[in-house]
Amino acid sequence: MSPAAAPEAVPRGIVRIYRLLDPGSHAFLEDTLAGLALPQKAIAPKYLYDERGSQLFERICELPEYYPTRTELAIMRECVGELAALLGADTELVEFGSGASVKTRILIERIRPSLYVPVDIAEPALRDAARSLGERFPWLNVCGLVADFAEPIVLPEFMGVPIRRRVVYFPGSTIGNFTQGEALSFLRRVHGLLRPGGMLVIGVDTKKSKAVLDAAYDDAQGVTAEFNLNLLRRINRELGGNFQLSRFRHKAFYDEVAGRIEMHLESSHAQFVRIAGRRFDFAPGETIHTEISCKYGIDEFRALGEAARFHTQAIYTDADGLFAVYAMMAI
Repeated sequence: MSPAAAPEAVPRGIVRIYRLLDPGSHAFLEDTLAGLALPQKAIAPKYLYDERGSQLFERICELPEYYPTRTELAIMRECVGELAALLGADTELVEFGSGASVKTRILIERIRPSLYVPVDIAEPALRDAARSLGERFPWLNVCGLVADFAEPIVLPEFMGVPIRRRVVYFPGSTIGNFTQGEALSFLRRVHGLLRPGGMLVIGVDTKKSKAVLDAAYDDAQGVTAEFNLNLLRRINRELGGNFQLSRFRHKAFYDEVAGRIEMHLESSHAQFVRIAGRRFDFAPGETIHTEISCKYGIDEFRALGEAARFHTQAIYTDADGLFAVYAMMAI
């Protein structure tokens, strides 16, 4: 189904998946070749999430050092009643980067949306989550979209279910993977998907000590390192690359001035790799930049939302101020 397709009637309690990405797309190859040709080699973080990458990220979320997931879950359990009152009934709940949809279950159970639309680039994870939610909530209409929410998208229009308000749910502080300028552009695109009065519920990681943040992104068990290195394994498998994983190491650190985590893959040797007939040279210590995770003070993120024409209606945090969930209305 294309984004421009006519509205489709949706019966109660159905699970469907629509692919908005071109299955024959060469974007991964093109982006990889372009990124490795940069002075600071870089590959977009969305490519970390193949099937294995998605599984590893779910393991990261359970690590003792990785506080965001459990903290956000606790916040959602505590504030979901008030959130449900803000959002109201007959909602279309759109989730970007749905993953395993663990936090989403709390919201779905309380607000009982007329339609749930998970959007994710990782199709296997999306299908598993949609199937699981369909089994858990047999009354729920699930219409999953395989799409890259970092790019402009048009949500299909569905009919046959009562929709009073569209709600975009964006948990996990995935907004941090954008620079502040990119985050503002993204929020403006989200605003364009919402009618005035539509709501954005978004989880955002806060600024805190470097020791806590460094540990969260470089855990003692090495799961985050494996998650990062899996990108090279994916390039070898899907693009015919010849990376030797033993010659690269995971490197992650919090830049206190920039207010963000940076994640890299660092070459331990002078070496070169080939991908699709292209040669890329690495000096010892040279890195591939694979991810950022920006952290925001409360007033800082509220101001970012205001710049995108969102009015903050509520902010929920834990007692230690490790994480925040914002409820913002499009104006």
